[in-house]
Amino acid sequence: MSELSRLECRVKPWREGKVNLVAAFDSYFKHVIHEIVPLSATVIDLATDMRARYGFKTPDAIHLSAAIIAQCDVFLTNDYRLNRCTEIKIETL
Repeated sequence: MSELSRLECRVKPWREGKVNLVAAFDSYFKHVIHEIVPLSATVIDLATDMRARYGFKTPDAIHLSAAIIAQCDVFLTNDYRLNRCTEIKIETL
């Protein structure tokens, strides 16, 4: 997981003033997630390439790139369009 995922999960509860839900997400990310991939130049460079080749939106390209750099076995998504990525196994839920 990347910090971008953490950001995306926290925005709506933060906007709605649901501080308990923000705290629950923070606890989940701290205690359940085993690896948070930094958004390094390597991740951003790969995301740039993926955006150019596949036409993915920036957040999707960053998520995929972080998973590839971290050598994840599978990338879980509900977006069937990401199946175009051939660098990692995509599982659409």
